[in-house]
Amino acid sequence: MKMMLVVLLAVCLNSALAAKLGVVQTEGGLVEGESIRMSLFRTVDVFKGVPFADVPGKWEKPKPHPGWDGVLRATKYRDRCLQVTLLQTKTHGSENCLYLNIFVPQGLSLSTNLPVMVYLFGGAFLLGASNDVAILGDSLYDGKELADRGDVIVVTVNYRVGTLGFLSTGDDRLPGNYGLWDQHAAISWIRRNIAAFGGHPDNLTIFGQSAGAASVSYQMISPYSKGLFRRAISQCGVALSPWALQRNPLKVTKKIARKVGCSNTNVDEMIACLKGSNPVDLTLAGKIDVLLILGKGVVMDLLQLAPVIDGDFIPNEPSELFHNAAQFDYLAGINSMDGHFFAGVDVPSINLGNANTTADHVKGLLAGLTKEKGDAAIPSAFSVYSTHWGSFPPPDVVKKTATDIETDFLFLVPTQAALQLHTNYSSGARTYSYLFNMKTRIPGFPWWVEANHAEDLQYLFGKPFSTPLGYAPRHRDLSQYMISYWTNFAKTGDPNSGNSRVPVPWPPFTRNHHPYLIINNNMSKSSVSYDLRSYYVNYWTQTYSSLQKKTGKEFSQRSV
Repeated sequence: MKMMLVVLLAVCLNSALAAKLGVVQTEGGLVEGESIRMSLFRTVDVFKGVPFADVPGKWEKPKPHPGWDGVLRATKYRDRCLQVTLLQTKTHGSENCLYLNIFVPQGLSLSTNLPVMVYLFGGAFLLGASNDVAILGDSLYDGKELADRGDVIVVTVNYRVGTLGFLSTGDDRLPGNYGLWDQHAAISWIRRNIAAFGGHPDNLTIFGQSAGAASVSYQMISPYSKGLFRRAISQCGVALSPWALQRNPLKVTKKIARKVGCSNTNVDEMIACLKGSNPVDLTLAGKIDVLLILGKGVVMDLLQLAPVIDGDFIPNEPSELFHNAAQFDYLAGINSMDGHFFAGVDVPSINLGNANTTADHVKGLLAGLTKEKGDAAIPSAFSVYSTHWGSFPPPDVVKKTATDIETDFLFLVPTQAALQLHTNYSSGARTYSYLFNMKTRIPGFPWWVEANHAEDLQYLFGKPFSTPLGYAPRHRDLSQYMISYWTNFAKTGDPNSGNSRVPVPWPPFTRNHHPYLIINNNMSKSSVSYDLRSYYVNYWTQTYSSLQKKTGKEFSQRSV
């Protein structure tokens, strides 16, 4: 009985003392969220569905929100932006979708001047949302654990995707990049309003994964971002990634126009027809059909709706714009097998234990990835990737090689190139490189498979803590390591310095010195290594780039 009284007294005392924001004044009006208890003396104030812009016009830049009367109850996520479902058989979401969610950690006193971390979701620029992928009731991107354990404000942001977010004619008539403009509008709103939530407007870090990571990269190199935020983190994608830029947007637009009955030969008439078309039909017309390419080509070719060089937000080749990023501290890296999902589509045999993956399969994959160079690239690249095979390579070695090729081409090499460009132009800002290689938790894959695309997110967002029954202690160790490094970086620009202890010092990546941190649950001094896959990076950025039949799509030679 005494113990029960003590517990009740502690709960009552905590309820009385726990800080809570209550109603917050924003530029659009008053908002009120809810306070979620995290531990005895810790809570997180959560504001869901706060508008940062008005309902966007079709293929128009976002406009300021007109505001509202009374107190907006910000306790439910709002609709995602209109998009195809994961199976791409129908659509869901709404055109009224430009909302964000704010997670503010509180102790016994009200938080002030906290660093702010703004998350941009991934999804191939085709799908995704700020509250995507529910895990036992909570979104994968739920920011409570990251906010509480890292003592930062976390903001997750919606932006337009698919046809409505990235359709373009490649000129002023339909310039494209509407999803990037949405992100910019959200970051600008956060800078203007976050002080009212206890955040420091001059200490914003943007971070994202996959298409969200490439978006972070685009926000960095855009001339519109000068002074807007302070730091950036790209997880598994950069603006230099071959899937992150559409170089022939008019061709894609004409293809979508045909699907919705707007196949006019006159481009102005086609655009007028598109603007009058049903948004759901337009969205479905932008879907990808993986079945059309399974084992017959490369899935990268299907990712057609993406940012473009518009002469405005992205005024030039991404590799020529890194001088705009010189002011931002930058942390970027990849998962060790980011390309595995894609390789599994392009070469299905790699995940089938009883199927043989041959040299011809690997050559076919290379042919699909390097076709802008013609046939010359195939023997060149094949010799680089088969040099360690020997006369009779084990089946798993050949299968892993296919994964390595896709990982290098789509993620690792462009990320290393971006890190090098950043440090080349940096004016005092710091640069950090990492490789996340925790063993996959996805059942059914071969024994050799390590970290797949997006497997890092569960640890960064603290799922081993919020859903402990689904994880082991080693997963909680890894989760705490990532939260510590990421939030230290957000606070100080140095992942080693902040309120959180880290297991291993992480040295910066410099112009002539290329260390990287190997992130997993078993970290020691040997977790710092150097010159990540430099043999392959040098091949793609130098040898491959110098092959004839250039189209400008290759990695920049200036990057090494």
